[in-house]
Amino acid sequence: MSPDLSAAKFRKSTLSGGGNACVEVATNLPDLIAVRDSKDPSGPALAFTPAQWRSFIGRVNTGTFDA
Repeated sequence: MSPDLSAAKFRKSTLSGGGNACVEVATNLPDLIAVRDSKDPSGPALAFTPAQWRSFIGRVNTGTFDA
């Protein structure tokens, strides 16, 4: 079952330069972080718990996913 994201307020990073080639994140929902593609705002979104999101961001910041 997909979470209800109808109240999600998605935002882009200020580092995106306002373009449409990035992800958008919604952090205003209780116990849920939502992520979607800015090119397809009505398309699918991923949903994470706050703990999952913190873990992911921590791994991004330490370079785990660097090519």
